[in-house]
Amino acid sequence: MILTRSFRETITEQLASPDFRREFLREAVANMVGGDLETAKAVLREYINGTVGFIALGEALCKSPKSLMRMLSPKGNPQARNFFEIVAWLQKIDGTVFEVHARKAAAA
Repeated sequence: MILTRSFRETITEQLASPDFRREFLREAVANMVGGDLETAKAVLREYINGTVGFIALGEALCKSPKSLMRMLSPKGNPQARNFFEIVAWLQKIDGTVFEVHARKAAAA
């Protein structure tokens, strides 16, 4: 099957919607909190690429854009401090505030 558009083009276009952008960022945070760091990094990478870009993010956080890209790469291992610093800044520029609510896990 031949794809007519790349995944990145589709995501970038959809990230123009504030609701989609908020849910996409929420998905990254939910995956991080849920322990799926690989998915969290992938979603966050796409979010950054489709919105502010790594150069602007690096300037805002006083970090090298290349360092941030490596941190969120499949082999990257970001410290929790760095991950949440990124998410906090992205929330601020998007006007979004996430809250974490505890609930009892479903029986296995």
